[in-house]
Amino acid sequence: MKHVGLFYGSSTGNTEAAASRIASVLGDGNVTLHNIADTSADTLLSYENIILGASTWGFGELQEDWENFLPELQQLDLSGKTVALFGLGDQYSYSEVFLDAMGIICESVQQQGANVVGSWPTDGYEFEGSRALANGNFVGLALDADNQNDLTPQRIDRWVSELSSFFQ
Repeated sequence: MKHVGLFYGSSTGNTEAAASRIASVLGDGNVTLHNIADTSADTLLSYENIILGASTWGFGELQEDWENFLPELQQLDLSGKTVALFGLGDQYSYSEVFLDAMGIICESVQQQGANVVGSWPTDGYEFEGSRALANGNFVGLALDADNQNDLTPQRIDRWVSELSSFFQ
């Protein structure tokens, strides 16, 4: 497996915890973790295989570190990059905007030429709307640390096993 750059933004620690678990399952020697708050565009561009993780805040908003980095991301040429996404959200309290941040980031990386991989089924979630949907699936791994945290480890394990084939 080619080395993976895993970039996350985390305000409460939930996204950071998910990123650490993903890195552990991929194998710590295969992944370098980066907090997006401390990341430059050059660092992100140094990887061919990239995982981006974000939580959705309020009514469909980006986590603040991603909000600050997104304009820089939108200036990058991501052609030839393979990007997977994971997102955290609250499917019950914010049912209309579940995982919107993941969808916003996905739209941006696709516009910049990235090949997005790692879609995830919507089965087992209860929500009304999401910008993170494409072809009936989420554009990346969907996690809900508020309501389904007990399912997070098995969801990560399954997603990483499916994702590994894209990062060869």
